[in-house]
Amino acid sequence: MDFQRLFLIGALVLVLTLLYQKWLVFEHENTQTQRAAQGVTEPTSDGATVTVEATSNRADVPAAPPAAVMESANVSTPTMLLADRAPAATSRQRVEVVTDLLRAELDTYGGDLRVLDLITYPEKLEAPDEPFRLLTDSGPDLYWAQNGLLGSQSNLPNHHTEYTATKKRYVLADGKDHIEVPLHFESDGFHYRKVYTFHRDSYYVDVRYEVQNNTNQEWRGYLYAQFVSTETSDDENTSFFGLGRLPSYTGGAIYTPEDKYKKIHFDDMREQPLAQNTTSGWVAMLQHYFVGALLAEKESQYEFYSLVNRTGATPRYSIGYKHLAPLSVAAGQRGEVNTRMFLGPKENKRLVEANRQLELAVDFGWLTPVSAPLFWLLTQIQRVVVNWGLSIVLLTALVKLVFFPLSAASYKSMAKMKKLGPRMKTLKERYGDDKQKFQQAMMEMYKKDKINPLGGCLPIVVQIPVFIALYWVLLESVELRQAPLALWIHDLSAPDPFYVLPILMGASMFAQQLLNPAPIDPMQANIMRILPIMFTLFFLWFPAGLVLYWLVNNLLSITQQWFVMRKFA
Repeated sequence: MDFQRLFLIGALVLVLTLLYQKWLVFEHENTQTQRAAQGVTEPTSDGATVTVEATSNRADVPAAPPAAVMESANVSTPTMLLADRAPAATSRQRVEVVTDLLRAELDTYGGDLRVLDLITYPEKLEAPDEPFRLLTDSGPDLYWAQNGLLGSQSNLPNHHTEYTATKKRYVLADGKDHIEVPLHFESDGFHYRKVYTFHRDSYYVDVRYEVQNNTNQEWRGYLYAQFVSTETSDDENTSFFGLGRLPSYTGGAIYTPEDKYKKIHFDDMREQPLAQNTTSGWVAMLQHYFVGALLAEKESQYEFYSLVNRTGATPRYSIGYKHLAPLSVAAGQRGEVNTRMFLGPKENKRLVEANRQLELAVDFGWLTPVSAPLFWLLTQIQRVVVNWGLSIVLLTALVKLVFFPLSAASYKSMAKMKKLGPRMKTLKERYGDDKQKFQQAMMEMYKKDKINPLGGCLPIVVQIPVFIALYWVLLESVELRQAPLALWIHDLSAPDPFYVLPILMGASMFAQQLLNPAPIDPMQANIMRILPIMFTLFFLWFPAGLVLYWLVNNLLSITQQWFVMRKFA
C-alpha cells in the first residue's frame, strides 16, 4: 500500500463519517415531534411566560425506596405515597440569586432551580453582556434541577410542592464566602426548610433539607435529586457544513466506583430505565462545554435512576439519584439531609476539585488515555505563553518533534519511491492492463532497490491515534471557547469568519502533494488533485482552533519532508 492509497482511504473514511453523521441528524429530525407544546404555560411574577409541567401528572417523581413502601404497609391510618399525591397549586414566585459567577432563579413551585446564567461565559462573543444560560424552563430545550423527599408519610415536599419565600432577591455581599436562600413548607405538624447555598468563586450549589418534627411520632424520609431535560435541538451556530451539531456528546452520564464512567443516552432511558445502586459517584446531564452533575459525596447507599415522562408532546427525561438510607427525626427533634450539585463549565481545574472523577465529564472518547496527557501539556504551555492559539501551535510542534524519527523514516521511503517514478511509469506502459505482471515486476524492483513499500505508510499509521486524540482535545476543551488567537481570529471554537485558515490549509495540502511521488494510476492522480479542494470546503466550517492545528501540522510536515528528501537526494 503506497502513501497515496493510504491518503485516499483516510479521505474516504472522513467522507463516510460525515455522511453517517448526516444520516443520524436526518433520523433525529424524523423522530422529533413538535417542541412547542411542553405543558402548561404560567405567568411569573414579572409578567414573563415560562413553560412548566402539567401539575396533574406525577410520572416525573421517582418511586420511594422499598423500605418506605414496607413502612407504609404497616401504618394503620391511610397514607399516600408521593407519586400519588394530588396536584399542587399552580401559583408561583421567582427568587433571584446573584453571585460573582452565577445568576439563578428559584421557583417556589417545587423549590426548583429553574434558571442558571453563567455570568463570566457570554452566550455569544459579540454580546458579552448576555450570559450563557445553562438551566432554563422556557424555549424548546428545557433543562433544570429538581429535588425533594420520599417516604411513607403523607404530603412530603417534592418538586410539585408549593413553598414560601421570605425574599425575592439575594445578592452575595462583598466579603462573604457564601449566601443561603431558604424556602419553607409546613404540613401535618412538620416544618420543612429547604436551603440553597451558593458559594463565591464556585459552581457548586448545596441543597439542605431541614426537618423540624413537632409531632409525637418519628419522621423518616429519603432525599432524591434529579435533572429534567428534553433532547437538545440542533443549533445553526454549531452546525458543521449543514450536517448538524459537531460530534460532541449530549445526554446523561454516571460514574460509580464499580462501573466507572458510563454514558446514559436518551435512547437508553426510553428503552430501559436506569436503576443502579452504588455507594458514591455522580450522575450528570452533559452538554458540549458545560455540565450539571449531582455528587454523591459521602459513603452511603444511593440508587442512580432515570425516568421518561411521555405525557406531553415532547418526552422529558429525568436522571438523578435517591438515598436508600433514610433520615430519621425523632419526635420533637430536628434533622437534616444534603445534596450537592456542580453546575458550570467543564473547566478541568474545577472538575478535579470534586475528587470523584468528575473530570471524565469532558468526553475525549476512547482515546482519553492519550487525550488527557495532551490536554495537560496544552494547559502547561498556555500558562507560559498566555494564548491558546499559540499554545496549539507549540503543542503541534512538540508532537511533530516526538514523532520526527518516524516521520523521517516515512519521508525517506517516499523519496525513494519518488525516484522510482519514471521506472514505475515505464513498467506501467510495458505491462498495460496486466495488473498481475505489473505487480510482480514492481515488487522485484522494490526488492532490488531495497525499498519497503510500507515504509511510508506504517509510521503515519502509528501517529494517527495521537492526531485524533489531539483533535478531540481541541474540540472538547471549554478553555478554547471564545479564546482569541490574533488579528481577526477572536474565537478558536468558532469557524474562521474570513476563511483564511481553511484556504491556507488547503494550499498546504497541495504543497504536500508536490513533494510526494506522483500516482501512476490517472484516476488516482485526479482524486489526489481534488482532495485539497474537498478538504478546504470541509474545513470552512471547522472551529478555527482545529484548522490552525491541521495547518501547522501540514506546514511542519512539509518542512520535515523537504529537509529529509533533500538530504536523501
